[in-house]
Amino acid sequence: MKTTVRSRSAFILSSCLLVVCSIPLAFAAPPDSSRVEQLLAQGDRYAEQTFDNRKALESYQAALALDTTNYEVLWRISRAYVDIGEHQPAKSDQEKNDQLQTYEKSLEFANRAVTANPGGSMGYARRAIANGRIALFKGVWESLDLVKQTKADCEKAISLDPTNASAYYVLGRTHMKVSEKPKIIRWPLGLSWANLDDAVKNYEKAISLRPDFIMYRIDCARAYIELEEYGKARVHLDAIKTLPTLDEDDGQFRKEAQELLDEIKGK
Repeated sequence: MKTTVRSRSAFILSSCLLVVCSIPLAFAAPPDSSRVEQLLAQGDRYAEQTFDNRKALESYQAALALDTTNYEVLWRISRAYVDIGEHQPAKSDQEKNDQLQTYEKSLEFANRAVTANPGGSMGYARRAIANGRIALFKGVWESLDLVKQTKADCEKAISLDPTNASAYYVLGRTHMKVSEKPKIIRWPLGLSWANLDDAVKNYEKAISLRPDFIMYRIDCARAYIELEEYGKARVHLDAIKTLPTLDEDDGQFRKEAQELLDEIKGK
């Protein structure tokens, strides 16, 4: 009888220990959301104020280590990789390969952002940007599927958030780039939709949402010049002179804006 009691006691004790030991697995501590937010804010300062893209990436990666499915972290990592890739040297074959790999990393994290939050607009916008960069790198006419995916993702991003300026801008840029080829050549490829009027329409929408962003205005001005609407181009190019620096390339954009003004002088 005593043996049976001891056996039952041992069984109960073992069961209790098993339950206690399993508690940390069943109730794992949630991510430190306050620390994640701090790292996001730190990364945004690097990305948007000091333009230190690698430091921004380090901050976002530290946040990702705390919360591996955080949508806000994932799309920002995608952005950081594009920002880094845009300024990588690309003269030798190795440098070009490194740049392509950077854009592909951006695409990887954009895809992860879309998976983490299929209803989030920025995930699709960042995927459009990454695919657009890869298409430009490989050649638009060798990357037709990427071009079509870029357009589809921009339209999806806009449907989810009609105030997503980035999505309008990339859609406008896609129209402009694809329309460089005559429509009769594009039609059999399923790209007859591209046109300069829609490029301008989307650029102007992006500008209305973010009027102080120089890149939007200079590309819109280029589209107007292609349409020979020089007065409208001049409005944007003149505005650039007084706009704040919000992007690391704004100094170069201001120089290009002045060159365009000189080119269309008197037109």
